[in-house]
Amino acid sequence: MNSPRIALLQTLREPRRAQALSVAEWSTLVATARDANLLGALDKRLEAAGVQPCAQARLHLEGVRRMGERQHLSIRWEAHQLQAALGALDIPVVLLKGSAYVMAYPEIGRGRLFGDVDILVPREALGDVESRLMLNGWVGAKSDPYDQRYYREWMHELPPMSHVRRGTVLDVHHNILPLTARNAPDPAAIIARSQPLPGLPALRIPCPEDLLVHCLTHLMHEGELHNGLRDLHDADQMLRSFAQAAGFWERLQAVAAGNDLAGPVALGLRLAARLFGTPLPGALVDELEASPGPAGSWSRWLPTYEVALLAPSAGAAGLRAAWARQRIYVRSHALRMRAGLLVRHLVRKAWMRRRSEAAEDGAG
Repeated sequence: MNSPRIALLQTLREPRRAQALSVAEWSTLVATARDANLLGALDKRLEAAGVQPCAQARLHLEGVRRMGERQHLSIRWEAHQLQAALGALDIPVVLLKGSAYVMAYPEIGRGRLFGDVDILVPREALGDVESRLMLNGWVGAKSDPYDQRYYREWMHELPPMSHVRRGTVLDVHHNILPLTARNAPDPAAIIARSQPLPGLPALRIPCPEDLLVHCLTHLMHEGELHNGLRDLHDADQMLRSFAQAAGFWERLQAVAAGNDLAGPVALGLRLAARLFGTPLPGALVDELEASPGPAGSWSRWLPTYEVALLAPSAGAAGLRAAWARQRIYVRSHALRMRAGLLVRHLVRKAWMRRRSEAAEDGAG
């Protein structure tokens, strides 16, 4: 018997399968899609295929559609606010991930829900960017001195910022991986390849290859996979769309290998093909894994990621899935930090978690 997530993936690939579902099966499908943060994507596929859900499922799908439309409108508004706040600095401000999909590739972003806005700016401009954002209502969300040091000395972004009136969360990146990470991508190359966003002269969008490489790199370095299947779905949608442009696969290989990201991209591509049936050129992944460095070692993790991504994020996932996710969590930290720094950081996190739990017990 297929797991609920496998049934969801099959329905996303062949939405007309849903026409034969019972009311109980519709309920399971909707709950599984919501758990994977793919309910909007399911709505998009069913609508495109002309499939009519049962009445109860329709209410959930219409609800997520309206929520998505509001969030996309909010993203567009935030882009204009960023233009107003940062335009005078005369620096490139590159929209990343979901905000880039909404502003430049609406068909990819359609049906997707968002948690925050991500931007990439030159590292030497971080001070000016942070000051301008604070003058325009964004404030830091981390006040603990250790958290401030963690972000500013080791990470690839400032501590998250939120707007005092709108409540929107902004992540300001100066790279796409931490400074202490094993892989060392060049943010200047990403910015140089980015493309201007019409009507908003300060804002730019990564080129298609960098947008995809960032999506897969983020997923493969992430320790928490509650949005992993959604991110892999993003990659699948990009691959199907961008592959229509002449020379895309050659450019993708060059960008991934040239930016020290051949390994995570190769693993992400194998996962997309395995779970979403994404069509890929036969030799592309093999060539990426043959790139200089430890790129080939990433492919050993394919079964582990597959088990982790196919298990539900809520409720009992089973011992095998729990073990897979624990391995990925530990590995993600090892990819981000060298051993000595990693041990100190994990000890600090465990100590802070214990203090928080003790405080909650005392308050209870």
